[in-house]
Amino acid sequence: MTVTPSTHDQRLLLVHAHPDDESIGQGATMARYAAQGRGVTLVTCTAGEMGEILVPELEHLAADRTDGLGEHRRGELADAMAELGVTDHRFLGGFGRYRDSGMKWHADGHAIAADETDERAFANADLTEAADHLVAVLREVRPQVLVTYDQFGGYGHPDHIQAHRVAMYASQLAAVPSYRRDLGEAHEVAKIYWGAMSQSRMREGLRRLRAAGDTTTFEGMDPEGPIPMASPDEDLAAVVDAGPEAAEAKMAAMRAHATQITVDGPFFALSNNIGNEIWGVEHYRLAKGTQGPVGPDGLETDLFAGL
Repeated sequence: MTVTPSTHDQRLLLVHAHPDDESIGQGATMARYAAQGRGVTLVTCTAGEMGEILVPELEHLAADRTDGLGEHRRGELADAMAELGVTDHRFLGGFGRYRDSGMKWHADGHAIAADETDERAFANADLTEAADHLVAVLREVRPQVLVTYDQFGGYGHPDHIQAHRVAMYASQLAAVPSYRRDLGEAHEVAKIYWGAMSQSRMREGLRRLRAAGDTTTFEGMDPEGPIPMASPDEDLAAVVDAGPEAAEAKMAAMRAHATQITVDGPFFALSNNIGNEIWGVEHYRLAKGTQGPVGPDGLETDLFAGL
């Protein structure tokens, strides 16, 4: 049975670009809060139609063939949410409203816009129109906490960057009583976080991978060199150590995204060996609100801290 998010005293809403982003980024946090009876709502901005397909027998779903990947990933997302215990997940503006924009890799190792994009691509969306879809959800769910990407979308993907813009703009518009009264009663989100990776933990993870003989995962990235996708530890405000059960749920959710994530190879073998040390711990930067009580490392251990 689907639980109405507004019935929960504490409510978290996450805005992600494609199916699988949520499980990789905040799957453990989502599983922990869902298990605790807190409200968890996921808004996914596209169906990930342009994603790379890692399952050979499903290659026919590619955008340049039958273009059926989006519908397939819709099912993968539903399966992943079942693993996390999340019952409220939506597509921004409804399924199919915005299309995956695609991307290509820059020589410096981050994502940039593809050479060509569909007219329905999320990166091309009118910002106010897209934000209004989210305003309606924010005013309905009324979350105290919102999670999305930083201004770079973590690694430069145009859809991640657009998701950041839409989430940040919508959170402002939703709080204005006179703005679009037809979209519901005004609501101000108390705290906004940007999902982050700890630079020190990323370096240690890379060292372990290289020591285990994995030279292809994050190929070319030196554990002692620049790591643009990770945040300096001094920029972090919160860490959720969700525990082994939530870590297992996160791993199961990632397996559900089978077209996008492979659990074979030394990366996942190493991950399985050290379990929630990698997958059950998720970091955040605070973009709005006041940091609540912190642990000995100076980080909040609960995104609702202080509320």
